[in-house]
Amino acid sequence: MENSAINDGGLRERKRAQTRAAISAVARSLTAQHGLNGFTVEEACEQAGISRRTFFNYFHTKEDAVIGSFSDELPEDALEAFNRNPDRAAGTISGSLLSALRHFTLAVLERSTVSPSEIRQLIAAVKAEPQLLGRLTREGEVRERQFAELIASREGLAADHAEIVMAAAVFGAVTKKTSQQFFSEENTEPYRELLDRNLHAARTLFAQALDTHPVEPQKDQP
Repeated sequence: MENSAINDGGLRERKRAQTRAAISAVARSLTAQHGLNGFTVEEACEQAGISRRTFFNYFHTKEDAVIGSFSDELPEDALEAFNRNPDRAAGTISGSLLSALRHFTLAVLERSTVSPSEIRQLIAAVKAEPQLLGRLTREGEVRERQFAELIASREGLAADHAEIVMAAAVFGAVTKKTSQQFFSEENTEPYRELLDRNLHAARTLFAQALDTHPVEPQKDQP
């Protein structure tokens, strides 16, 4: 009986995810073609094969439907693995943080239900309706703060600690660039390979010695 209930719950959630994705796909397609003001909720419902009531069960506005739902809960086992820190050091980040961030990112992405085609649909909609970029930027800023708090919790440091702030910013920049490459039309490489290449490139830069002496201005040649 318990297994049946679990299976039924999983099936319902999959159906909900499929419906949500179908609504977003239609909303993005219509936005890319006509802009947000170029179609009605009723037209989106007709193309998605749903009722107006169903639409509003999933999304409050057309803009919400276009943005979609990319904030699924993080896998619990991935979070548990990330938070295990065997070499936490006082007052500084641990030596295992970079590897932990890599494993965590791959675990989350490889279980994500968001497909490359969904991302490309969103990009096309944003190009047609630039006002959506502001919404995505705001949501990105919220996720960046949450990411810094997640790292801070693992490391036992404050979220505004300089090393936590930079770890979140630099790793976030690497994963952002990796996602841009992975979701591009011409890409044929797995996300894992792209991420590792970009992380190695970043490590090459930051492994360089930092000369903090002031640069002397060059004197004009006589």
